[in-house]
Amino acid sequence: MALDFEGLSRRYGHVVALDDLSFSVPAGEVVGFLGPNGSGKTTTMRAVFGLVALDSGSVRWNGQPIDAAARRRFGYMPEERGLYPGMFIGEQLQYLARLHGLSSADARTATTRWLERLGVADRATSKVETLSLGNQQRVQLAAALVHEPELLILDEPLSGLDPVGIVAVSAVLTEQAAQGRGVLFSSHQLDLVEDLCTSVAIIDHGRLVA
Repeated sequence: MALDFEGLSRRYGHVVALDDLSFSVPAGEVVGFLGPNGSGKTTTMRAVFGLVALDSGSVRWNGQPIDAAARRRFGYMPEERGLYPGMFIGEQLQYLARLHGLSSADARTATTRWLERLGVADRATSKVETLSLGNQQRVQLAAALVHEPELLILDEPLSGLDPVGIVAVSAVLTEQAAQGRGVLFSSHQLDLVEDLCTSVAIIDHGRLVA
């Protein structure tokens, strides 16, 4: 299994966001996605979920075009937090798990497990807006994982974390790859990318440069 980006191109007026970009994320690997701000990383990740209309090219999962059913089996962590700030954390994760097809009982079990795994189980009855930025980041990752996705797309998942949080999240990413899931994550922390990743894709001005 693999996620394949094939010849992705996208322009916004005179700005070239993606320029014939191609690379793959194999199952069972952690792939780092690097590039300066504005290089096209977030646009590429959003294209997986149909949040960006491509001018040309395609994104494929297991050789097939990605439809809504496939996307429900993916986990996505956007760079900007996508959680409801005034909603209780436990209820929110259960709600998101149900949207991905889990039963009520399975959603409760998965929510408890991931909050414990990421060290924020004691905040299940807190609202997102009351958490520190680092704990919000942990909850955002739990939201990406709560439905046991086949593929993880994570935009700056280590941002805002303290050293303990970085260790915890890094261990989860390595664990997910060891269980056969593909993991694509962007980061500006090059030492962590070097430690975590099987391979790295580096882009600039929307083109793969290394």
